[in-house]
Amino acid sequence: MSSAYPRPQLVRDHWECLNGPWRFCWDDAQRFRHPDDIEGWSHTITVPFPPESKASGLGDRGFHAVAWYQREFDIAAEGGRVLLRFGAVDYRAQVWVNGSLVATHEGGHTPFMADITRALRPQGPQVVTVRAEDDPHELTKPRGKQDWQLEPHSIWYPRTTGIWQTVWLERVGRTYIDKIRWTPHVHGFALTFEARVVGDKAADLTLEVALCHGERVLARDRYGVIDGEADRTIILSDPGIDDYRNELLWSPERPTLLDAEIILRSGDTVLDRFRSYAALRSVSILRDRFMLNGRPYTLRLVLDQGYWSDTLLTAPDDDALKKDVELAKAMGFNGVRKHQKIEDPRYLYWADKLGLLVWEEMPSAYRFTRSAIRRTIREWTEAIERDYSHPCIITWVPFNESWGVPELTSVREQRHAVEALYHLTKTLDSTRPVIGNDGWESSATDIIGIHDYDANFEHLRQRYGQEAKAEQLFDRRRPGGRVLTLDGYPHRGQPIMLTEFGGVAFVQSPPEGVKQTWGYTVAKTQAEFRDLYKGLLDVVIHTPLFSGFCYTQFADTFQEANGLLNADRTPKIPIEEIRKVTSQSRTHIPGGV
Repeated sequence: MSSAYPRPQLVRDHWECLNGPWRFCWDDAQRFRHPDDIEGWSHTITVPFPPESKASGLGDRGFHAVAWYQREFDIAAEGGRVLLRFGAVDYRAQVWVNGSLVATHEGGHTPFMADITRALRPQGPQVVTVRAEDDPHELTKPRGKQDWQLEPHSIWYPRTTGIWQTVWLERVGRTYIDKIRWTPHVHGFALTFEARVVGDKAADLTLEVALCHGERVLARDRYGVIDGEADRTIILSDPGIDDYRNELLWSPERPTLLDAEIILRSGDTVLDRFRSYAALRSVSILRDRFMLNGRPYTLRLVLDQGYWSDTLLTAPDDDALKKDVELAKAMGFNGVRKHQKIEDPRYLYWADKLGLLVWEEMPSAYRFTRSAIRRTIREWTEAIERDYSHPCIITWVPFNESWGVPELTSVREQRHAVEALYHLTKTLDSTRPVIGNDGWESSATDIIGIHDYDANFEHLRQRYGQEAKAEQLFDRRRPGGRVLTLDGYPHRGQPIMLTEFGGVAFVQSPPEGVKQTWGYTVAKTQAEFRDLYKGLLDVVIHTPLFSGFCYTQFADTFQEANGLLNADRTPKIPIEEIRKVTSQSRTHIPGGV
């Protein structure tokens, strides 16, 4: 991975990336409890690539429950604090510095940190050791598309164990800003800024916030910090006329970001300083339409698994994340549904900067137990907290296709779990729509998502077209043998979207190491692939019932060969042809985009 700063909305100058070679060993017998127990290191691994990946230098996809990592680094406290940060470690992590335990964390997709100042030696090399426990057979932890079988099968892919996002150090003062949050208010042309200050107590604390659009200063405010917190609304000058307002509003067509500089002071002394950004953007539901910045907006999404052949869940580098955003836009999509993955914040940065909408979806556990629900709630809460301020994120999806809650029609505890996650999500973020369970068996939800992989154009037209009535749609059973809505949750006029369809496989050259590919429908020639994509999109785009869609899928992913792109991100048909089909106008929806 490149040395781009890993946390793009809180960027400090003084940091050091710890990606690169680490000592590594498996602990299949789980004999070691402390770094001193390890007698020798059998491998060298390239962090942050998981040991199952080729890029790590190991490429070991066997069953292993525990992995250990170790490396040296040079740093001294120098009167301030030193923070050790991990983007993500799957699944349960323990971290030691110079033999002292400094952090534990559970959850494979969310970040954590440790203040390691007291564990540092006065001089000489420092040693960090990580123990990652990730039982490959455990189905009560959120694991998304990571397979529990030895070889990837059906819609599941190779596992990701241990460190899989960037590890870094940053130097801060004794008192510093730990977290920030931006909330846009388009109707009032304002932004709410929240910050939490931690560390040593200091007198006369103030926060200075400067917001700029290019060279133009929009606001420069100073606030007092009370009880370690600052929470203020910054009101911008409203131009009034839409043409001028639109220059400052964020959308895929015009992704305007407002640069921010934040300074923490004690009196006149600067204690902390960093860069951030925010955006003016609103998302909402109005009757049966999705609204962006107060206007109806048709969602044209593509399902993106977020895997790479040689690096698995970890991107090869920052350029690869940027390229995926650019490719989605080049194919005519205005958004992606990140499927069963909490994506790297650098991807969200590029989506913010280049203008791509993102649906964020919680990776599923596959058994329903109290432990599974507790784990899901904890990790989902951390994911929302991490990503709340990204303008690209427009929808939260806690459950997909009843995974982890397979008996929703008959087991009330499972229904309560979905409803609880829906309401918890709305509590943590009241500014975005939430889909309680995408695909079928909807209960508490702001959008009805339908998954239908029928590739017969006429069937889709009859099922959802002009002649179809919503009440009949919800009374019939859908593909997959599931009802669209649960009893007691009739359609209340929410937007209806086809959130999985297509899945047309076309294999130009079989991926290395993949024995057999598949898709929901198979095209034998490039011409057949082109015709199927065009025919499906023609029906779906021109179906008034749908206020948006999500095509499966962005790129081939191991044995699942139904991407518009090959696994190496080369297009199966010219991108210009894909774009022409994807972006065709919906003339029957007044005001739609």
